[in-house]
Amino acid sequence: MPTKDSLMLAGSSWRWSTMPMSQEAPYDLVIVGGGMVGASLACALRDSGLKILVVEAVPLTAAAQPSFDDRTIALAYGGKRIFETMGVWGAIDQLGVTPIEHIHVSDRGRFGFTRLHAQDAGLPALGYVVESRVLGAALLSVVQRSPAIEWLCPATVTDLRIDNDGATLTVQQGGSTRTITTRLVAAADGADSAVRDKLGIAFERTEYDQTAVVTNAAVSQPSVGTAFERFTESGPLAILPMRGGNENRVGVVWSTSRAQAETLLAWSDEEFLAHLQERFGERLGQFTRLGKRASYPLRLTTIREHVRPRAVMIGNAAHTVHPVAGQGFNLGLRDVATLAEVLVDARREGRDPGDLAVLQRYADWRVKDNRMISSFTNSLLRVFANDIPPLALLRNLGLIAVDLLPPVKRGFIRVTSGLAGRLPRLARGLPL
Repeated sequence: MPTKDSLMLAGSSWRWSTMPMSQEAPYDLVIVGGGMVGASLACALRDSGLKILVVEAVPLTAAAQPSFDDRTIALAYGGKRIFETMGVWGAIDQLGVTPIEHIHVSDRGRFGFTRLHAQDAGLPALGYVVESRVLGAALLSVVQRSPAIEWLCPATVTDLRIDNDGATLTVQQGGSTRTITTRLVAAADGADSAVRDKLGIAFERTEYDQTAVVTNAAVSQPSVGTAFERFTESGPLAILPMRGGNENRVGVVWSTSRAQAETLLAWSDEEFLAHLQERFGERLGQFTRLGKRASYPLRLTTIREHVRPRAVMIGNAAHTVHPVAGQGFNLGLRDVATLAEVLVDARREGRDPGDLAVLQRYADWRVKDNRMISSFTNSLLRVFANDIPPLALLRNLGLIAVDLLPPVKRGFIRVTSGLAGRLPRLARGLPL
């Protein structure tokens, strides 16, 4: 799903200087953006020996951070393993997660469907449903206890200069200005990354003309650990299992045209539930109560360069994908795990973390995964959006083939569970 790792970087343009900095950089890493991806990177590196500063535009509370809202995240099994190895999963689990043990994929009104089960791949779960605010509270509870991580917030960066020895940021906090020097700047400031723009890093963006309407609802029958991905004529509809005390709750991610999304948001709760019932059917009985609704525009964003000298792009600053198959945050979390490994290895070898040769290892590692997931989600969306009869027949036969052929099913699960390709140590359950 899209995140709102928020930081506005305003002021003068980025400049390259050949003059050395007047003093040694007091920070090894400054993370610009303290949302889910930025906070995750800080957590991953809290015991690395690196001196870290996080600059964030909103106060240091889960309630204030727009990235930590009421949305639900389908955290892949590989993402859970990353948090577990980082020592953060216990705090997340304590606040409440729901295992996804089964996934039911279907094409509304047609015969094709696929059923994925954790046992098909020998996993305890295919993934976990976590509310963004729960994840945010857990991450902040960890980083706030770490003496190695400093936070400057609410604060905004007004200037960024880079020279051969480091980067200099001018930060505005309240009525005062502070100059900060660092060996490396990590841009974790979201899809409209101002750090990326200041560095002049080119990107390509495809507007899907779709909006995700996100909410949660109560249902009369329990989902029993099953997530549903239903492709409809207006876009994918995801129904995610959630723990809800005395209620059977589900998360809802309804992707539709921007014009239709405005209608969905304008409906009364009763109207929304009635249309949701018609769109999804009665596999979970009746939808009986609706939570708060929010909407997020959907787009595909890819960048030309993941790194520059003294600068690295992570999370939505590096890529955004359609929420179909729930890959967005998981992709950013693998950015975090990979960058953390690269920086820890560089420190052990006595290398400068901001050196381009060090950062290029991260870029080379991440580009294949980013392209694979971008292509995977974009292809799913395009194929299921096309109602030409021969193509509709082929895609439904494809769904049946995935359901009936174990090797194909296991390969599909490995991709969607974040276990495909070359994995960083944290994703393999190994410490940094």
